[in-house]
Amino acid sequence: MGTIDLQITRQNASLRILVEDKLRQAISSGRFKPGQRLVERELCELIGVGRTSVREALRQLEAEGLITSYPHRGPVVSTISYEEARQLYSVRALLESFAGQEFAENGSNEEIVALLETVEAFEAAAKSGSGTRIIEAKTAFYDCLMTGSKNVFVKQMLTSLHNRVTLLRMTSMTQPGRLQNSVFEIREIAAAIALRDGDRAAALCKRHIEIAAKVALDYLSKNPVETSE
Repeated sequence: MGTIDLQITRQNASLRILVEDKLRQAISSGRFKPGQRLVERELCELIGVGRTSVREALRQLEAEGLITSYPHRGPVVSTISYEEARQLYSVRALLESFAGQEFAENGSNEEIVALLETVEAFEAAAKSGSGTRIIEAKTAFYDCLMTGSKNVFVKQMLTSLHNRVTLLRMTSMTQPGRLQNSVFEIREIAAAIALRDGDRAAALCKRHIEIAAKVALDYLSKNPVETSE
């Protein structure tokens, strides 16, 4: 019986992850818009990598729901309907309120310091006006929140939901006053966690998502999506 080579080429794996991150950023920032077709050849030229890396990255993003592949058309940036968004935010509010409470009650002091640092980074990003920095800083805050909850299943589920929210996050953030309010809400959540007030942290996380949901749903009600099928 022949031997199977189970070695992974670290460089190739790292390259694929970098390509995934670049494509996520392009989608979350609005550079690639919902419904836009993604052509492999153009992506290769844009990012400066080979087709294999692009193809593998597209498969991963499809698994995350960020892109959808259609017969005879290929990969397209996914759209999200009003009803899908409503359901998504409802589940997210439940999970993030739980994560906030768990973090406040079980997170380490070091994790709380790290969370407060992500809040400062988000405030700085908001002042800079850079869409990429804003998305990266907000993502870092949520990553820290999920890690501090000490619940791997909540982290897995929220990561999946956040990947889908990526399609709406920048749209929501660009609505009048939303970015400034989001900074205030995030600061309040972190403060409650730092005080180890689980009930308040849970309530603030829930309110933060409910406000974000209202902004996103108001936008979708006025700008209904068109599917690419």
